[in-house]
Amino acid sequence: MTTRAGFIALIGEPNAGKSTLTNKMVGAKVSIVTHKVQTTRTRIRGVALEGAAQLVFVDTPGLFRPRRRLDRAMVAAAWGGAADADVIVPLIEAHRGLTDGVQTILDTLRERAQPKQIVALAINKIDRVKSEALLALTAKLNEAYPFAQTFLISAERGHGVDDLRRWLAGQLPEGPWLYPEDQIADLPMRMIAAEMTREKLTLRLHEELPYQLTVESENWEERKDGSARIDQTIYVMRDGHKGIVLGNKGETIKAISTAARAEITEFLGRPVHLFLQVKVRENWMEESERYSEMGLEFRDGNA
Repeated sequence: MTTRAGFIALIGEPNAGKSTLTNKMVGAKVSIVTHKVQTTRTRIRGVALEGAAQLVFVDTPGLFRPRRRLDRAMVAAAWGGAADADVIVPLIEAHRGLTDGVQTILDTLRERAQPKQIVALAINKIDRVKSEALLALTAKLNEAYPFAQTFLISAERGHGVDDLRRWLAGQLPEGPWLYPEDQIADLPMRMIAAEMTREKLTLRLHEELPYQLTVESENWEERKDGSARIDQTIYVMRDGHKGIVLGNKGETIKAISTAARAEITEFLGRPVHLFLQVKVRENWMEESERYSEMGLEFRDGNA
């Protein structure tokens, strides 16, 4: 049997549904999903199988106009993920259409996409618009860029996802698989666990601490009984932020710890002992070590 394998980069504006689509394709949760924009900070690779093909999804941070150093690093990571891919799939929200941000992405693709790269369009959240509007948007987007193929999907509900996965499998180059058959992500477990905790923080704290925190798995100890002890540090920028994360009598951090432990336990398939502490580091967004932990490049210049 001829095997195929390759990289597929999902790109788009923040909140376009890239993480949801990655998770749906892989059939497991490997990417953080919240209703906040800009939650994906690193290029998380999810690995899916379709027949004799192995599809490696590069879930990139949302593309937006960068202002801070962290923003620049995230945008650079997104375009870096696209540069290495065999297939690039811009994901566009049906109800938002051809925004200025989407136009910028298409213009940048025109400059950066290599002749050998295949670029296919996925219009997401199709359940939010009427079919006439969808047809008009499809025509408009295909005028704006010469896509190899267009797919109408709902990543959340799974509509059209199987068709997209089958088509992608056929586009990948022939060759041996890149990862073991049972592997679904190539991020270190320490980083996936940290991402899961950060998701719970983001969901719980809503508007109070938008992006000014990060989580690192400082210590990971495998125990003889098969369980794992994980010590994580939540870095915030202000003393007041620490109070918000801890909550009244420690209630908030306790709830976050319980939710994160349950998800990490389910993901690993074995018991987990999770210990969280909160530290104030005023300038963590300017520290190169934090960026290394997140798998990002520490950048001074513009992306």
